[in-house]
Amino acid sequence: MNVLTISLIALCLLVPEIAFSARAHAEEQNGLGQVVILGGSRPSSTAPSGNFTGYVRVDPVFQAQAPARAYGSYVTFEPGARTNWHTHPLGQTLIVTFGTGLTQEWGGPVQVIRQGDVVICPPGVKHWHGAAPDAAMTHLAIGEHVEGKSVEWMEQVTDEQYRTR
Repeated sequence: MNVLTISLIALCLLVPEIAFSARAHAEEQNGLGQVVILGGSRPSSTAPSGNFTGYVRVDPVFQAQAPARAYGSYVTFEPGARTNWHTHPLGQTLIVTFGTGLTQEWGGPVQVIRQGDVVICPPGVKHWHGAAPDAAMTHLAIGEHVEGKSVEWMEQVTDEQYRTR
């Protein structure tokens, strides 16, 4: 190999490390510098079965950086998967990015949501959301923490409630 090829390989190996170091340095500045979070750089997790029915994957996008309280995650529901009933102390906004889903406010009808739809749930409103029975759905969930809390989990959505349309 020639010197140019070896130099290019070395540079390709160093660039991710340099970017990571710069990002870590900005985070150490306690919000004094802009932070760039690379897509896919945060690990996915399976949503806890105690708060969800079916398989649900959570891909964190950003966490609140004080004094801000907002956070966001992509949440992917396999067909038939859904949240338990729950509320948010400061509300929640959902932006459907893929597929077809369902949502319901306590006492209201089940509503179909599709890619491009936005669901705005006010503070304290009991609701659930998830995938349609025959289609997966992903949404970007944006909420805020207050006193370290962003959600109050409640009982499971029954199959009867889920199928009511």
